[in-house]
Amino acid sequence: MSEQEVFVQFKDVQKSYDGETLVVKSFNLDIYRGEFLTMLGPSGSGKTTCLMMLAGFEATTHGDIILEGRSINNLPPHRRDIGMVFQNYALFPHMTVFENIAYPLEMRKVGKDETARRVAGALDMVQLGGFGHRRPGQLSGGQQQRVAVARALVFEPKIVLMDEPLGALDRQLREQMQYEIRHIHESIGVTVVYVTHDQGEALTMSNRIAVFNDGVVQQLASPDKLYQEPANAFVAQFIGENNALSGKVIEHDGARCTVEAEGGHIVQAVAINVDGTGSRTTISLRPERVIINPPEGSVPNLFDGRVEELIFHGDHLRTRLNVCGHDDFIVKVPNSAGHVDIHTGDTVKVGWQSTDARALDAPEG
Repeated sequence: MSEQEVFVQFKDVQKSYDGETLVVKSFNLDIYRGEFLTMLGPSGSGKTTCLMMLAGFEATTHGDIILEGRSINNLPPHRRDIGMVFQNYALFPHMTVFENIAYPLEMRKVGKDETARRVAGALDMVQLGGFGHRRPGQLSGGQQQRVAVARALVFEPKIVLMDEPLGALDRQLREQMQYEIRHIHESIGVTVVYVTHDQGEALTMSNRIAVFNDGVVQQLASPDKLYQEPANAFVAQFIGENNALSGKVIEHDGARCTVEAEGGHIVQAVAINVDGTGSRTTISLRPERVIINPPEGSVPNLFDGRVEELIFHGDHLRTRLNVCGHDDFIVKVPNSAGHVDIHTGDTVKVGWQSTDARALDAPEG
């Protein structure tokens, strides 16, 4: 990826379909040349609408979309030089694979020899060399999606947009395609804007992720920062598995705070998004950061927990406990020694470092 060269800009973009309700609210975002940026969020959060506005299939209600320094608000989709990959592939069933991939080149009046060269290169890129004579109906879902990716890239667009492109595939094939698309991006360096509601997919593929909710970007960051340092309770819950303990701030000293959780349990945490002493907060704590039966004196937060359920996952034991009044408190116990001596019904000690507990905004309501 190039050194932070701004390629696309959303400037104060809003979108309303009925003139009253905003599905996208004052959206500002810089997309860098050559990066893989994912717009992630639940259904109805505004991510796909932003992608469609960038593609030119939806008009902005307010604000500007800038591509390489100039506004494209009034530029029709076919003049934006943007490749598009949809969830339903959108292949022409009566055309061969070769003809499907060649279609964007024909529309651009590219000569036959150059078209043949580019299509062959695109087929090799998606590992479908030799499949050019087949029709889409003769291909598997994963192969059809590869054809759609090749068609989006064959005319060497400035940017490629992908709208839930793997949603129709089964889990194993979806995971395989995640890595393939990522490797294609890394090899050719094209700018990719990707839309999904699957947080695992976003974490696997992206340079940066914009987390959407209710028409607003909640946080924009790299995958590791989103996971390790969520900015608010929504991001903490939406990205990865998370333990959420609600409570009241009883001490607030700069970067640290003390929280009284349910049942009067006192928790030491990092103050990230709190309003001060007396305010409500949600403590976010990742399951793998919690230790069962830690050495005495090794952690400032230590509580009793009753083991409610054990699920074996091979490399770890997913342990559900009742901790601080919450019976859905999850701990991932590494199976590094090949045996974990914990049983349902046991009472154990559960502990964590204060730096792993993030005090965020209060739960709604």
